Amino acid sequence: MSSPNSNPNANLRKPVFTKIDQLRPGTSGHNLIVKVTSAKIVLQKGRPDSQVRQMRIAECLIGDETGIVIFTARNEQVDLMKEGSTVILRNAKIDMFKGSMRLAVDKWGRIEVTEPAEFSVKEENNLSLVEYELVNVQED
Repeated sequence: MSSPNSNPNANLRKPVFTKIDQLRPGTSGHNLIVKVTSAKIVLQKGRPDSQVRQMRIAECLIGDETGIVIFTARNEQVDLMKEGSTVILRNAKIDMFKGSMRLAVDKWGRIEVTEPAEFSVKEENNLSLVEYELVNVQED
């Protein structure tokens, strides 16, 4: 007698891809296919001659056909986030920075460079320009 869960692939869910305009503060687990429109290094610590523990952070403007958002790339992620490339972000999360949204991929996520996407980026809808105010909800 076989159980309905006898398929070894039954637990593997197909990734659900999100669009930029669906991102909200405090959310995580996003899979997105985006284009990198710009990337600039904002922090570089450590000696450039040594490969040991050099810390790099780049702010990249990424987007799809629904909008753009700032992505914070760290260390080896900086090398993948080249201007003009298309990347798949897996398990990305929204960080808040000075009241605005930033997308990031931590150690639980992954960045893959992929084939150039067909869409054109909607640059006039920049979600990182929207300022959010932290409101504490009082519960009775």
